[in-house]
Amino acid sequence: MPRPTSPDCRRFPAAAAVALLALGPSARPSTAQEVQPAQSAQNFYAGKTIKLIVGLPPGGGADAYARLLQRHLGRHIPGMPAILIQNMPGAGSLRSVMALNASPDDGTVMAHFSSALLSEAITAPERVRLDFRTYAWIGNVSEDVRVCYLRSASGVRNWQDMLARNEVVFGATAQGNAGNVDTAMLRNLFGVKLKQVSGYAGSAEKRLAVEKGEIDGDCGGWTSVPDDWLRDRKINVMVRLSPTLVSGMDRNVPFGGDLVRDASERKIYDFLTAPERLGRLFMVSGTVPTDRVAVLRAAFNAMVVDPQFLAEAAQVRLLVTPMSAAEVGQHVGELYATPADLVARAKIIAGD
Repeated sequence: MPRPTSPDCRRFPAAAAVALLALGPSARPSTAQEVQPAQSAQNFYAGKTIKLIVGLPPGGGADAYARLLQRHLGRHIPGMPAILIQNMPGAGSLRSVMALNASPDDGTVMAHFSSALLSEAITAPERVRLDFRTYAWIGNVSEDVRVCYLRSASGVRNWQDMLARNEVVFGATAQGNAGNVDTAMLRNLFGVKLKQVSGYAGSAEKRLAVEKGEIDGDCGGWTSVPDDWLRDRKINVMVRLSPTLVSGMDRNVPFGGDLVRDASERKIYDFLTAPERLGRLFMVSGTVPTDRVAVLRAAFNAMVVDPQFLAEAAQVRLLVTPMSAAEVGQHVGELYATPADLVARAKIIAGD
């Protein structure tokens, strides 16, 4: 079970993935359209079920946040619709976004996916043929505060030990997940001699592999690190990928942004980790009627300050640092405005 994290101050057959990608970006308009719905948005959701497509497997951080939202969002939507979760991992969570594109755009389907797809849509548009500026954001529940750690049994105690090690072995999920971007930075930006073993479906599988000693460690969300791993010193945290310090985190663990060699590398680092600050995103199609989008956004904004929601988040030890849809849209726009030369260099760092 993850730890409390109140602040202190990302298997799918390759052929199927290709078939989905062939659809390309949704042919829908780039913003939520002014459509006159058959009924008022205030009445639309009564008796309805909202399907929430989750692009990662059960047992990981994305799934935990989706299920927290499932239990609370409906109470804040007029008509109190039911919310049904459908886990649809595949192609680094890209499958879930493509499924959203193919779903009804009436406001009854939402998506939650690996935020690492945001930077990959910019650095690898040939694979992620999506423009995330064309979707209607509902909001972001929390930053994905991420760390990299190794089993204590590996004998690696800290960052310097890790750099000196001849080889450390991590697990790899599908391309596009946040963990793969993190490990690519360790290898290509910081020079860690890192080997990755492919074939893991998600973070829950990788944690089991760490327990079994199949791999030395992983990079993942702080909220997903089991309590007993720290309490019993089963792991040593090597580096914090986010500058955010949260309860229970060792302040002596270095922040990755402070370990780069120069300002140029820091810009690459900031670009590649920016999606982690947009960690727990929820969106609908860009052609959902604007009044229904407004209802969903208002419900989200009410949910993230609801004492009942916050109490359960604390109980299940999930960090809540929300962003409104407008804030998410601003940050996504800034990502797309990244200069082409910086994007090209970031692609090299994150490319393997």
